[in-house]
Amino acid sequence: MTPIASHITAYLRERLPLQRGASPHTCDSYADTFRLLFEFASARLKVTPSNLYLEQIDAKMVMDFLAHLESVRNNGARTRNARLAAIKSFMRFVEHRVPSILEQSLRILAIPTKKTDTALVNYLCMEEMQAILNAPDIRTRAGIRDRAMLHVGFSAGLRVSELTGLLLNNVTLQPLPTVCVLGKGRKERALPLWKQAATDLRAWLAVRGDPPTPEMFVNARGQAMTRAGFTYLLHQHAQAAAAVCPSLRDKQISPHVLRHTCAMILFQATGDLRKVSLWLGHAHMQTTEIYLRADPMEKISAIEGVTPPRLKQGRFSIPDKLIASLQGKQH
Repeated sequence: MTPIASHITAYLRERLPLQRGASPHTCDSYADTFRLLFEFASARLKVTPSNLYLEQIDAKMVMDFLAHLESVRNNGARTRNARLAAIKSFMRFVEHRVPSILEQSLRILAIPTKKTDTALVNYLCMEEMQAILNAPDIRTRAGIRDRAMLHVGFSAGLRVSELTGLLLNNVTLQPLPTVCVLGKGRKERALPLWKQAATDLRAWLAVRGDPPTPEMFVNARGQAMTRAGFTYLLHQHAQAAAAVCPSLRDKQISPHVLRHTCAMILFQATGDLRKVSLWLGHAHMQTTEIYLRADPMEKISAIEGVTPPRLKQGRFSIPDKLIASLQGKQH
């Protein structure tokens, strides 16, 4: 039997960050997967997580864990598939370190992913977005920070991890306000800021102070703003904005909705999916096509450009009752 602790430590501390160059966000996400898996296996086998053996994490255990995610934790198919991908990645890593578990690994690698529905993206109209941007109280330091953070995240179409991880050194205000972002796949992109977004960012820098953290946006304790922290403040401001913009009450607003909103505005302004793809840092154009499906005006333009078929015209008239009765007598 092979203790699992040393192998998972090597995977998370060496394989992912050093050999694969995975981002801290990816490493944290994978670590969370194994925390959940080991807690589940520990409760099932009545042993402490540190005493689990590699051979105990077999295909049945993994499938039961995936079912647990959906039935008990109410995770969707996408989350379930992401957890499975992390487990499969670990098994590929460990099968070279422990060849005796090759058959066990192959059984886990054969577990299929679930098909997922591709829903239309959720985005805001400009009136709704403006209401959220106006919600923070810019008479306070926190309000100035929140306005800047919301505006930069929206105007640059940043992922929440890109926004919270934005460094002071990666922001240039002269001559052209620009943010430099390291996105998925460690791809760097430079994005110009809208004039008002740059103004809000300058206002935040004027009151930010000099906390030791290198990140642009910090919390009240001077530490880097977290994903959960930004999600919380966005929720608070969206609730306040709903008082002046009632349509916000029926919408689920997350940090990614700001990114979708930026993408839809860019697409409607340019009509060029490639420009949207480059702005958002997508690896494949297929990812950007979700905005083509979500834009009703694009479909209306396509319909209006089609020449309709020429159909025979006619007018329906109700026959006279007397004539109709006489025609019936002739048969």
